[in-house]
Amino acid sequence: MAFALADLTLAQIALVAATAFGASIIGGLAGYGTGLLLPLVLAPIIGPENVVPVISVTALFTNVSRFLALRTYVAWGAVARIVPAALLPTALGATLFAGLDARGAALVIGSALIALVPLRRILQKRGFTLTAGQLVPAGAAYGFVTGGTSGAGVILVSFLMAAGLAGPAVVATDAAISILIGTVKAATFGFNQALPAPLLIFALLVGCATVPGAFVAKALLHRLPVRIHTAMLEIAILAGGAVLVWRGLAG
Repeated sequence: MAFALADLTLAQIALVAATAFGASIIGGLAGYGTGLLLPLVLAPIIGPENVVPVISVTALFTNVSRFLALRTYVAWGAVARIVPAALLPTALGATLFAGLDARGAALVIGSALIALVPLRRILQKRGFTLTAGQLVPAGAAYGFVTGGTSGAGVILVSFLMAAGLAGPAVVATDAAISILIGTVKAATFGFNQALPAPLLIFALLVGCATVPGAFVAKALLHRLPVRIHTAMLEIAILAGGAVLVWRGLAG
């Protein structure tokens, strides 16, 4: 649907800002979650087809602030292996998504959200591991998925943990990788005219709302157990994904 800033109500703006801030805190604690929660609020307000382009921009704010807060923990070797392999697949995935209508976008996003929750649990339960060399093809696979969906950061986090990273190193390295990949993703949407000026301005405003969350998360990172908010996050993701799929099927 065509998006216009003037169509937004104050209540919608407040809801999006609050969700962006809260999702940023969760993402800063778990290493993922921001791109999984935001679609649940954004889709009914701006349309499913606009969600991934907007989040491609807001994620840059989230990841830059997260990187600045935790930059001393970045595992640069993992960054060097994953990013070059992921760039072209990311552009391809974003190009394919830009061609979807609202119904197709809702189905893609909803299905991805539902699938990513059990995928994370399966990888974790099976003790999935990756060598340094295996991070290269893993990066290519991740690039394609993240280019055309929202919330695929859970896959990247799983890959980094499988490569032996833990704690703040996972969150910091995820942020560094996501900045570079996210720049290509946002540029691809811009090239495909999926980010017109009003939508870009909206994305920038939402991105600003996420920035303080990274520093709140840093203060909480060593104090709160991730298990409880992860379970709550997964319930919200599954429910929201189901709603999006239902909307896509209902047309």
